[in-house]
Amino acid sequence: MSLMTYATPSEGSSANPLITGSDLIYGTMPFSQLSASDMENAVREGVRLHNQEIAAIVNQRSTPTFENTVMALDRSGEVLNRAVLALSNLESANGTQDLMDAMAAVTPLITEHSTEILLNEPLFERIKFVYDNRDKDTSLTPEDRRLIQKTYEEFLFSGSGLKGADRDKLKALQSELSDLSVKFSQNVANGMKDPAMRMWLTADQLEGIPASIKDAYRENAAEVLKAEGKPDDGSLYLVTLYRPSYGPFMMYATNRDLRKRLYYMNGSYTSTGKYDNNQILKDIANIRLEIAQLLGKKNFAEYKLQDNMASTPEMVMNFLEDLNRSYTEPMKAEIAEIQEFARKSEGPDFVLQPWDYTFWSEKLKNDRYAFNEEDMKPYFELNNTIDGVFGLATRLYGFKFKENKNIDKYHPDVKVYEVYDRKGDILGILYADFYYREGKRPGAWMTEFRGESKDDNNVRTLPLISIVTNFSKPVGNNPVLLNTDEVNTFLHEFGHALHGLSAQAKHHSLAGTNVKHDFVELFSQFNENYLTRKEFLDTFAKHYKTGKKMPQELIDKLVRSAQYGAAYSTMRQLGFGYLDMAYHTITEPLRASASVKDFEEKALDPVRIFPAVEGYEISPSFSHIFSGGYAAGYYGYKWSEALDADAFAAFKKNGVFDRKTADKFLKMMQSGDMEDPMTLYIEFRGQKPTNDALLERDGIVKK
Repeated sequence: MSLMTYATPSEGSSANPLITGSDLIYGTMPFSQLSASDMENAVREGVRLHNQEIAAIVNQRSTPTFENTVMALDRSGEVLNRAVLALSNLESANGTQDLMDAMAAVTPLITEHSTEILLNEPLFERIKFVYDNRDKDTSLTPEDRRLIQKTYEEFLFSGSGLKGADRDKLKALQSELSDLSVKFSQNVANGMKDPAMRMWLTADQLEGIPASIKDAYRENAAEVLKAEGKPDDGSLYLVTLYRPSYGPFMMYATNRDLRKRLYYMNGSYTSTGKYDNNQILKDIANIRLEIAQLLGKKNFAEYKLQDNMASTPEMVMNFLEDLNRSYTEPMKAEIAEIQEFARKSEGPDFVLQPWDYTFWSEKLKNDRYAFNEEDMKPYFELNNTIDGVFGLATRLYGFKFKENKNIDKYHPDVKVYEVYDRKGDILGILYADFYYREGKRPGAWMTEFRGESKDDNNVRTLPLISIVTNFSKPVGNNPVLLNTDEVNTFLHEFGHALHGLSAQAKHHSLAGTNVKHDFVELFSQFNENYLTRKEFLDTFAKHYKTGKKMPQELIDKLVRSAQYGAAYSTMRQLGFGYLDMAYHTITEPLRASASVKDFEEKALDPVRIFPAVEGYEISPSFSHIFSGGYAAGYYGYKWSEALDADAFAAFKKNGVFDRKTADKFLKMMQSGDMEDPMTLYIEFRGQKPTNDALLERDGIVKK
């Protein structure tokens, strides 16, 4: 039973549904009733209530047991968790100044509170007692034992064994780290929308840009000019650093100087000026090192990886270096081929640069396969694609999706769906937020407003899951047409959503995506395999005007082109992984005077694609590792890619919609962290994963 009964809400909290709980259908979030101040106040009240719950666990006279200590802790903090998820998710999705201010105000409080719990000596002693005596309790289920182990290890890894001054020091470091991470993230968000990072162009500067993209640039310009109260004669177009704007420009714009200008903007928007992250990222790396060494580890990666599938820095680097050996020569061959192709037009002295790669790569792909991204887009109308992507879960797992327009949502663009399993039982609620808007964090992600769990009567709390992307909005009456990369992104985030929706754990901490960091991407990246499968595309990819299915010839071109650029793409990802590990395997602090650019170039040298470009830096906007939870974990994308390729090999063998194979895969998703991931994977696959399927899929090794 939850210890919430020990907590007494403060006066006036009844008006705040984040504190009292939602009375809406399925207990969904009452977004229309919430202001930024409501969320901030709920976080503060949630901390107070959670402290009461922790005190009730610690101060009870009963001998520590699983129920009165470990499970009680797992079920505590309901108000705080609800408030933090609401505020942090809306700050990312809407990005208004009041939300950013509220998040900045409560982040130190949240961090301090979390640290105080993890360093609560009496609480840790009770947890340790349960851990030490777990074999004596025959009533414990395997999931109960897993929760005991995970809880004990979390406290141990977080410094519960520290005493006195060391404990106080850790608290201070965690608080400072949290504050710096927020500043880093907000600098990235503000830098992206900085007026200085906009490219105002005229029609004659948009040669090569498809009409639909031009329309989007024109719409961007109209919206900004209107918002700023400036006249608009219809002659200006606006290109920004946001992905739907940046990506197409780098792919299609024939003006090389403008591509170079935009490229430099993308590598400098957090390197100088008021949004400069250079010192902040050094401070973050140094604090992480200090925390790791305080906890008895040589570096932060050694500390962080101890709970991953790849449990040591050596394992991670061996994995990355193995891929580096396999992909380096194919990448060099790809670059040489693209440069030679470009020289046919640009002359024998043309040297391919990073701002040229996407443009000329697309040209060569179109020449070789008579394939162009624009040829695919008419078949990927957004509403049809939603049906197709959702239909994948129907074909594989029997899930059904029913839009509910009456469920409260945080923005008019959001669509809300009830999700049902094969038996017709409701699994959870899915919020889908597809369109780009000013202030929204760049990229795409899945998150939750409430995770899954079960009470003592096995009654399931429905998960409230959200997927967020930055697709271009409709222009006039024109439909939204996605490119293959955007469809791939949709499939990816939808895989994460299915992981959260299908969860069947009793204990919240073990449910859904609460798995080892290098296991979580398996379920998202697995979905991406279907993008080049005719069996899948035939279910929804039809021309938005004629209604005809995507022709076999175009599908064949997509399949053949899927391997095109795979070596370059992998080496680029390896670069991020090497850079991440470089920052988190330092054993001495980075000096304030140290050059981030020099550090970055040295780290990237083993996986270099192009010569270093002066004035371009990755690190100051590398949100994944400095504010996004991927510190010493970016390798997990490629690790999971190897897993997903190996997993999909089983489907290719048995049939890509094979029910028995899908049921075994679904069991992995449902299990969350109730079992060790390698155990779950071997149960599904019948063997440990290898890189073989990945190398074959990328065309590095021929079958």
